[in-house]
Amino acid sequence: MFGLELGIFALLILCLLAACAFEFVNGFHDTANAVATVIYTNSLKPTHAVIWSGICNFIGVFIGGIGVAMGIVKLLPVEALVDANIFHNVSLIMALLLSAIIWNLGTWYLGLPASSSHTLIGSILGVGFAYPFVEEGAGAAVDYTKALEIMASLVVSPLFGFSFTVFLMFLMKKFMDNDALFKEPKNGRHPPFWIRSILVATCTGVSVSHGANDGQKGVGLMMLILIGIMPAYFALNNTKAINLSIPHLKNIEHTLSGIDGSGLGVKDQGLLKKSKEEVSQLHLLAEGKRLTNELPTSEKLEIRRLLIRLNKDAHSLLNSPDLALSKQNKKLIHRSLDGLKQHTDYSPLWVTFLISISLGLGTTVGWKRIVKTLGEKIGKEHLTYAQGASSELVAASTIAVSTWMSLPVSTTHVLSSGIAGSMVASKGVKNLRKDTVRNILLAWILTLPATIILSGSLFILFRSLF
Repeated sequence: MFGLELGIFALLILCLLAACAFEFVNGFHDTANAVATVIYTNSLKPTHAVIWSGICNFIGVFIGGIGVAMGIVKLLPVEALVDANIFHNVSLIMALLLSAIIWNLGTWYLGLPASSSHTLIGSILGVGFAYPFVEEGAGAAVDYTKALEIMASLVVSPLFGFSFTVFLMFLMKKFMDNDALFKEPKNGRHPPFWIRSILVATCTGVSVSHGANDGQKGVGLMMLILIGIMPAYFALNNTKAINLSIPHLKNIEHTLSGIDGSGLGVKDQGLLKKSKEEVSQLHLLAEGKRLTNELPTSEKLEIRRLLIRLNKDAHSLLNSPDLALSKQNKKLIHRSLDGLKQHTDYSPLWVTFLISISLGLGTTVGWKRIVKTLGEKIGKEHLTYAQGASSELVAASTIAVSTWMSLPVSTTHVLSSGIAGSMVASKGVKNLRKDTVRNILLAWILTLPATIILSGSLFILFRSLF
């Protein structure tokens, strides 16, 4: 099958199933974020809310694009870890998948709204940091620039969720003269139609946004697996002819050749030289060739490695304050670099479909534990209509913007911090349940180090076994 030995093919299927399992767990772990407010305000029955959220998550995966997924793939440079021994690649993939699933299941069992995003990022960093222990002379295989960018997104987003929800609650109190908005819902009674419509709309927004952002993490995992185990098929996008890269390479080559490097610092001179060399090598590899799937595997991997390095080096050069280059030429290089991404930044439709199914089905089970935490245990009062609508509106907006910026963000942390903000806006800090907030913060703090240690240890163990 696909030119793979039976044992390798079985490992491939096992890895793909593990990626689907991670997304399934992610689904029921994070569903509570979307449905807690509509359930606790009697806007929708639990069964209806969960099914609707599952459908919206399914749709969200398809409309979310590919930017977040590629951020996950590039966090751990596949090019540095694609090994001639395919079992080494399987060791890497299984280590990060198992550690992510174990931590997600553990925090779900305890009813803690921990972040699946933090979990996955920590697991990827763990195998990257462990790489030097299994490969003599190798450095940590982590893209630190991308890692810091992602971590900044994960840290800032819950702070934004908390503060903006407080602000939104203040505006609602000031300009909305309706006491029913700020009172506890009566048991079994639906809220007024217009309030119910807003709450269902915000639930829909969080669900679609969650699918668009978190679904891409599963897509990224799938692509990591496929590139690592079947580089001949997936290192480059076979639906895009390789000669389509030639015009973009010529634009970059022509623009770079006109740059006077004498005014640049040593680091920027090095970036300019490397970028020129990478463009030249890519030109040689792509010239005279058309069908990508006919390229030898070694050339596919080399083209992928060069494309990713060129993208990184050229962007670093363009960000230099010493670079004397017109805005027009900078835009030309940016457009050309974006054009080259069509060969590396992609996902087959069947991968997106598998992840969307896994996430959608996952939303229909296991949601009660964390719903109870969000709805009852963060604040000392029952969730009001205003609190539910404001926290979900902020969460949906934050996740959507992060997806547009191709950054993974924690739905769990954004919404739980939003609910905390709404409680503080109502009656001050005293309205928070300190034990629950403490446990959520503890899970937030421990997730990264725990998953880094767990995935790194599993990677070293599996590599020693194979």
